[in-house]
Amino acid sequence: MFLKKINKGPKDGKVYTYYRLCESVRIGGKTRHNNLLNLGSLDGLLPDELKMLANRIEELYLGLTNHLFFEVSDQVEKIAVKCYQQLRDKQKIASVDSTKKTIKITENKAEEADFEQVNLKTLKHDEVREVGAEWLCLQALKELDIATVLAQTDMEQEAIHKAITLIVGRAVFPASEHKTAQWLQSTTALTELVFGEHKPISYQQLYLTGDQLFAQKDILEQHLCTKTNELFDIEDKIVFYDLTNTYFEGRKQGSALAQFGRSKEKRSDCKLVSLALVVNAEGFVKYSKIYEGNIYEAHTLETIVDALATSTSLSAKPVIVMDAGIADEANLTMLKTKGYDYLCVTKAKLKDYTVVNPDATPVEILDNRGHKISLQVVRKDDCEDQFLEIKSEQKAAKENAMKDRICLRFEEELQNLHASIQKKGGTKKIEKVGERLGRIKERYPTANKHYNIEIEHENQIATGITFVLKNNKKTQEETPTEGLYFVRTSLKENNEKLLWRIYNTLTEIEATFRVLKTDLNIRPVFHQKDERTKAHIQLGIVAYMLVNTIRHKLKKAGINHSWTTIIGIMNTQKVVTTSFINHKNQLIMLKKCSEPNAQVLEIYQATKYKTKPFRMKKFVLPQ
Repeated sequence: MFLKKINKGPKDGKVYTYYRLCESVRIGGKTRHNNLLNLGSLDGLLPDELKMLANRIEELYLGLTNHLFFEVSDQVEKIAVKCYQQLRDKQKIASVDSTKKTIKITENKAEEADFEQVNLKTLKHDEVREVGAEWLCLQALKELDIATVLAQTDMEQEAIHKAITLIVGRAVFPASEHKTAQWLQSTTALTELVFGEHKPISYQQLYLTGDQLFAQKDILEQHLCTKTNELFDIEDKIVFYDLTNTYFEGRKQGSALAQFGRSKEKRSDCKLVSLALVVNAEGFVKYSKIYEGNIYEAHTLETIVDALATSTSLSAKPVIVMDAGIADEANLTMLKTKGYDYLCVTKAKLKDYTVVNPDATPVEILDNRGHKISLQVVRKDDCEDQFLEIKSEQKAAKENAMKDRICLRFEEELQNLHASIQKKGGTKKIEKVGERLGRIKERYPTANKHYNIEIEHENQIATGITFVLKNNKKTQEETPTEGLYFVRTSLKENNEKLLWRIYNTLTEIEATFRVLKTDLNIRPVFHQKDERTKAHIQLGIVAYMLVNTIRHKLKKAGINHSWTTIIGIMNTQKVVTTSFINHKNQLIMLKKCSEPNAQVLEIYQATKYKTKPFRMKKFVLPQ
């Protein structure tokens, strides 16, 4: 729906302006304006309030008692409610005078049955568009109240609607701006839900909207940090910090952001950009920062901790959980100085440690696959912190299998070297053979230490290679190290199960990175400008907060689907336009949402969202 401005006059040297409430009707490939109500002059409303009025009437007409995307004044709300009541009392059905070829309005009581004699041969379905996932995300966005925050930044209403469209588009159809623009045009009913009518948006407009969202990064991040805590009654007693990186496609010459570094996707051939995230135990992002691709992970922690203290709504200092790559001695000392407790994985296995409670037996638990894990709190004499010793049968079996596989490959390399020496014309100079043997040892350092290797030779000419496995079996007095690792913490807590639960929730940040990279498609990056790269990643983070809001609700109801699976389920709900010819030779057009199937209905019920965005719309047109 929209307001149409009508100028009348001049009378007495003055032009009078009044407004009509209209909606667009497509007839034979052309768009016509269907007048719904005459609203009068509306002199007391500002231009922005006029746009809000039309949108608010549309929302009420669609059954939304509370506004979705913006705050409205009391005056606008009062006029909107009055217009909605008029539309509800007299349901407006568009029809066309077949002689004058003009649209006119007929009035039917909403409660009365509506029967038509239909020529079934003329029945057809047109403009089938996806609506389920989009409607789910829009209702989650309303809960997060992002539109209100954007309105407070003086962003215009049109720009806010485009921002909402872009965020939902990234969550539902993660793709480039070019492909997103095509998807909005041909596949989805998203723009109709946001703007009230199907509206094409170009990829250039999507680029500019992404830039506008990135300009409000700090405001959005702080708002979402606070809002998610309020919605789900979360106290951030534990937060997780880690870095990941994603790679660029292209040469990225002249970029300060794109640098070569250690790629976590094994793409060392590409330049990288790094993303640092602070995530709470429920998976919601508390703070983010984008770094150059070659940043050293440990150097970023102090900056993040200071920003976390000043930019978020954390009421008390949380326990910081981090990976071994960040937890060097300098960072741990810094955290103690600033009054933070921490928990991290140690880089190396401990030696010369003592058990805190030697009389107590180790605590045994089962992991999520039923494998046995043994836990025990230990200490080192030269360290104030305490450690959780973790022994895993499954990890031990995996490490032994990896060692056996590496040793097998090492032996194959040695056998190939021996065979090449035996061949006619093969390299036999002892210096050259020694160089080849050195390269093999360099590739397999863990296997090399278990073998005695000799080069057989006569007069500085190699005749073969011999290798024997050392007798390095452990005695009963030695402690096996396979499957053994340690977690270090400043917490003075001797409850092994509690420490294990805190450490085990580190998987939340790994899940966050997985959703961002895979489900929301921030990997790889194709943008050429650094600011566009940052906007691309920031858009993914905002969309992730929307996704995690929905998934958090579903997890509470016992639904643990991945986001990709949820999208597949929700996309079964469509908006369909059906047309047919009645006995009066009139073309009847109906626009209606399909009924949610059992899986879709289960998701709506778990999230407590409405199942349909609007009621049926009916148009009566000449054939």
